[in-house]
Amino acid sequence: MPIVVDIDVMLARRKMSVGQLAERVDITPANLAVLKNGRAKAVRFTTLAALCEALECQPGDLLRWEVEDTADVMAAAGEGPRGT
Repeated sequence: MPIVVDIDVMLARRKMSVGQLAERVDITPANLAVLKNGRAKAVRFTTLAALCEALECQPGDLLRWEVEDTADVMAAAGEGPRGT
């Protein structure tokens, strides 16, 4: 997925555990892990705002976009190198 979540980076900078952050943001540690590990399909702005408040950062400190490798996208779609 081209959107990468960098919660680990901010947790390390703030010397905060996942459990502490989950408690401050009022979400379950399991849901935070889904977001942190890049398995989330969406994030609510209210959750993003709470994360930014708890970590004293901006949304851009937590989320970044990376270019996807075209071969990976094609493989995930079940297409061969020539779109077969």
